Amino acid sequence: MNKDNRKLSWLLLNYLVTDGLLSARRAIAIQRSVPQLFPTGESVIDPFQLRPAARQKLLSGELRARAETELEKLERLGYTLITFDDPLYPRLLREIVEPPPVLYCRGQAEILDWAAVAVVGSRRPSGYGRMIALKLSEELAGCGLVVVSGLARGVDTLAHRGAMRSGRTVAVLGSGLENIYPRENRMLAEKIAESGAVVSEFPLDSGPLGFHFPLRNRIISGLSLACLVVEAGLKSGALITARLAADQGREVLAIPGPVDSELSRGTNFLIKHGARLAESAEDVLLELPSPWREAALSRLADRKATFPELQVREKQVLQALPEATLIHIDELSDKIQIPVAELLTVLLALEMKDLVVQEPGKFFRRRI
Repeated sequence: MNKDNRKLSWLLLNYLVTDGLLSARRAIAIQRSVPQLFPTGESVIDPFQLRPAARQKLLSGELRARAETELEKLERLGYTLITFDDPLYPRLLREIVEPPPVLYCRGQAEILDWAAVAVVGSRRPSGYGRMIALKLSEELAGCGLVVVSGLARGVDTLAHRGAMRSGRTVAVLGSGLENIYPRENRMLAEKIAESGAVVSEFPLDSGPLGFHFPLRNRIISGLSLACLVVEAGLKSGALITARLAADQGREVLAIPGPVDSELSRGTNFLIKHGARLAESAEDVLLELPSPWREAALSRLADRKATFPELQVREKQVLQALPEATLIHIDELSDKIQIPVAELLTVLLALEMKDLVVQEPGKFFRRRI
């Protein structure tokens, strides 16, 4: 079968899936049993007893024209179309109940098959949640894992940014690659694609429709060995991702939080019902299956062991910096009785040694 005709067949069936006219599992079964859908005739599709709307679309030729246009656009933009029968299709994702028939990919398609951890949570995290999302994502990526999230506001955005500080990340969209949502994350998506990947099962120009996001979540969990929930309300989409991860046989972990915080109700609920309590990157690594667990723990030990020589002032400042929370430079100055001007010089030196992270507003923390 011609390569382009094979891709056209997959695209055509995927349109029916994303339009809600066919299940993903059934689309894959059809393509496997009838790889030559073009030209589409009644005798080819009769055995599948398709719904009238799906049948009409297949016979009209409308979808083929759409698929041909989309293939041309994919080539022009340099994006990758990964079909279910493609060797690039992620192995873990094949295992889920409803794997997407195709993935549109911008960036490095090969990393979709690397060991990954999903990091998800609230779109409006607390300061504590922001810190944890950044810190743990950075550490997990630094241990050789790909951090997978959904490019949404809040924890997702922080997870991507944290991961890019030390490794790679994958963003899974609830819209098409040519319709990045939210719009303020378009530049972030471009940065992610430079070393990681931005993927979607939806056609290039698809909008961010409400029902797309629960579908998107099964891909986030499906690409990952484990799912970490940072902060979430009881009705959060992050809890949907956690449930899907559990259904897919992935390990679910959650960050505990104050019992009186709405943002902790979801994570505390997960812990109460069997999710692993996570307080550090090491807690996450310990729950990974072998051999990924041993490889990541070895990388973590190497990172902790590689510690540059420090001056006396640098040691003093580093010891005073918190690891799990931020501290403002004025507070740090009062704490260790070093003038702000001198402190800024020391902190810059520590940043250059990759030991300190600075956040907007002159807030600092230790990297390790």
